[in-house]
Amino acid sequence: MVRADVQVLVLLMIVMSRVVHAEISDLPRIPLTIADHELHAEVAYTQQARARGLMFRLKMTENAGMLFVFPQNAYYGMWMRNTIIPLSVAFINKKGVILNIADMEPCSLKAHHSAGPVKYALEMNRGWFAHRKIQAGEYVSGLEHAPAAE
Repeated sequence: MVRADVQVLVLLMIVMSRVVHAEISDLPRIPLTIADHELHAEVAYTQQARARGLMFRLKMTENAGMLFVFPQNAYYGMWMRNTIIPLSVAFINKKGVILNIADMEPCSLKAHHSAGPVKYALEMNRGWFAHRKIQAGEYVSGLEHAPAAE
């Protein structure tokens, strides 16, 4: 009986350490502006950072997001595996223009795809774009400050 309690405690500690680690990010942050709305984005520019994304995060501040920088200008899809926060994603081409925006369900494996070749995807709290009336065709400034994809 004691051994089972210890195993449960160890498992709980592992899960909590992942949550705490996920809340603390060492990714670079850059300011971005869309239609006079300012935000700060963590930049996922490595394969490992893009794969992890916002998994296991419990919350994100209102004007914070994650910018995914892809190695090539191509069609990409995003999903919500292990992502608890409801998100919206804007797919952005290499010129900085939003091609399409999709709302995503937490922990869903449903892929949401870009409407054309993109260089970036910007994840924000779900509804962030809609509440600010940001739509396809808007320009995102500040992308030049993002590190190049690895």
